[in-house]
Amino acid sequence: MIKPYEPQNYDRLLGTPGFSHQLLRNHFTLYQGYVKNTNKLNESLKSLASQNKDKTPEFSELKRRLGWEWNGMRLHEYYFGNMAKNGRKPDARSQLFQSITENFGSFDKWEKDFKSMGEMRGIGWVTLCADPTDRRLWNAWVNEHDTGLLAGSVPLLVMDVFEHAFMQDYGLKREEYIEAFFKAIDWDTVLQRMMMGSEELAAV
Repeated sequence: MIKPYEPQNYDRLLGTPGFSHQLLRNHFTLYQGYVKNTNKLNESLKSLASQNKDKTPEFSELKRRLGWEWNGMRLHEYYFGNMAKNGRKPDARSQLFQSITENFGSFDKWEKDFKSMGEMRGIGWVTLCADPTDRRLWNAWVNEHDTGLLAGSVPLLVMDVFEHAFMQDYGLKREEYIEAFFKAIDWDTVLQRMMMGSEELAAV
């Protein structure tokens, strides 16, 4: 029997400069809602299938909804997972820094592009992704949760730019939230994700 998903605990982020306790608590609760809804959808789909209703409109719509809820769950886990109370710039000698420089011309050019995407109108996510097929890095915009994901890519760095991620603390000053986020990036985790993606490619 497949076990239901369990929400991760991110209380370690409480006290992160630039993020109030209330903002983070509310954000954690919203994330937990995605986990809960993902589990509910899986149970509903299982029930419909057991009743031979897997060709009904209800089943089809729940299947479509599952991707949205599941991505909402997982993208939040990437987001909280690549944050730390005491963020710092990556080591210029690291493979990650060198890969970013190679793909974007310089770390500063990558950072400018990533931040500019975060300031675009609309809600969604900004992601730094690695394509394991040709080992290129991309900055990609994910609209809501399920439009814009680059198929097969490995998310290395994920930034939430839905209003709930910043408006309580920053109002409409999204650029100030982005600056606070950059100061809270856990670059060791980002590097680990890149290395794991490389290992997966080597195993193919």
